[in-house]
Amino acid sequence: MKMTLFIFTYGSTNIDRNFMGRSYECMSDCSDMTSYLNRCHSCRVESGCFMVYDRPNYMGNQYFMRRGEYADYMSMMGMRDCIRSCRMIPMYRGSYRMRIYERENFGGQMYELMDDCDNIMDRYRMSDCMSCNVMDGHWLMYEQPHYRGRMMYLRPGEYRSFRDMGYSGMRWMSMRRIMDM
Repeated sequence: MKMTLFIFTYGSTNIDRNFMGRSYECMSDCSDMTSYLNRCHSCRVESGCFMVYDRPNYMGNQYFMRRGEYADYMSMMGMRDCIRSCRMIPMYRGSYRMRIYERENFGGQMYELMDDCDNIMDRYRMSDCMSCNVMDGHWLMYEQPHYRGRMMYLRPGEYRSFRDMGYSGMRWMSMRRIMDM
C-alpha cells in the first residue's frame, strides 16, 4: 500500500485554509521541504502515518499524523508556519518491545514495555526516562502523562541519551505503540 501525505501551501493570509491553494504530495521521507513550501495551513494524510517536524532534518517539534484531514492543523498543533521535514512511519505487524531506563546510557532502573504506558511514575515509580532501547515496533514518547505534550517518534534502535538528541530538560512520562495504520 502506498502511503501519501498531501501538504497544502498558501500565501501569508489566514483566509487560505481548508485545503485551498497549491499542494505538495509526499510519499516518502523528506529531510528538507523548504524548496516546496513557504507556508502551510492544512494537511491531508491519504494513507499511512507520518511524523512531521517544524525544522529540517527531522529536528524540532514533532507531530504525529495518521489518516485524516487537518483543515487548520497550524493553530490546532501550535506549529510555527510550516512543515520543514517529514518521516513516513512504515507499516508494522508484530510484537512491540521497548526497554526504558531512568538514566542515560541505559543506567538506573530498567523496565520492559510491551504495551502502552500512560504514566511511568504511576506504573513503575520511575520519575524520569533518559534513554531507551526499542527492540520491536514503532513508538511515540510524550513529555506528560496520558499521552500529552510534546512527542518524540522512536523506531527500532538504541537511544543512549535524549539530552544529546536535543531534548535536554524534557522528561518523558508516557509511551504509546504506533499501531494505527
